[in-house]
Amino acid sequence: MPRIRTIKPEAFRSESLAAVSLSAERTFLGLLTEADDHGRFRDQPAVLAGALWSYRPGHGPLGVEDDLTQLAEHNLVCRYTVHEDGENRRYAHIVTWRKHQKINRPSGIRTPPCPHHETPTAPTATTVVPELAVTAHGALTEDAVRNHGGLTEGSVSPHGALTQSAAHHKTAGQPALSEPSLSTHGGLSEPSVRTHGPDLGPRNLDLGTTTRGASAPAPRTPSAKQLIDEYEAACAHRPPSGVLGHLGRETARLLAEGIDPDHVRAGLARHRAKGLHPSTLPSLVHEAMNAGGGLDRPGFPATVPARRAWANPADPAAAYAEEL
Repeated sequence: MPRIRTIKPEAFRSESLAAVSLSAERTFLGLLTEADDHGRFRDQPAVLAGALWSYRPGHGPLGVEDDLTQLAEHNLVCRYTVHEDGENRRYAHIVTWRKHQKINRPSGIRTPPCPHHETPTAPTATTVVPELAVTAHGALTEDAVRNHGGLTEGSVSPHGALTQSAAHHKTAGQPALSEPSLSTHGGLSEPSVRTHGPDLGPRNLDLGTTTRGASAPAPRTPSAKQLIDEYEAACAHRPPSGVLGHLGRETARLLAEGIDPDHVRAGLARHRAKGLHPSTLPSLVHEAMNAGGGLDRPGFPATVPARRAWANPADPAAAYAEEL
């Protein structure tokens, strides 16, 4: 697959490229995009001609073969043959690839290395770890792998504490560990291992617990629609849609001003009792807010004082004439 590569300004002042033909130089620049992340590509002139000279039919496989021959003579590419799957396959690589191309994350090796310029790298030893759960900070669970002969089947805590099933074997330079395992930092008991954070207690919230403080949900402010729904539900018969719509707009404006929803609710109650025009709702809310402690009951004048505690006056009839 073609890739984006870097062409340095020095390439146009290269003595090696100046020694080959213009078509060979163009083929070389095209090979930079066709080579893999290790500078290697299949030595197939017909395929390369289709990839690099697709709109130049006059320069076909024979012309690309001549280009590769020139590039190989001037040590710009190296052509080699590898025996694979019972047949000989031709490969090539750009000799100065690692000098001019810097690949951040090279892909895996898919083409064999050049036996003349590259030393085949031996496969690195891979340590296969059996299926086990590895916890944070290197703690291993029950099926922990015995590493360096130190630990056997028991689980390991983040600071080296061994659980009850720790091994009884003795390793070189280390004393044997007894069954009630000891933590290297002390203080850790068998059933649980404490990590770096404080113990915050159980994660499950008691259903009877009342949430307070910063975690308590903020009280929801009723919307204009909710207040109008309450208004409609309290009416003996459903008011006309025009009245409800007008009241809804007035209610939304009052809430947008920051009027307490309880005051708006009280104004709606007064409007329901009096049956006035919806545009009078702000005046009714103002009356409910600033009427001065009168009883908010339909049919009672606003001058009736609010309920007060029984004071056992000498003349009850005179003291509570308006309420009695």
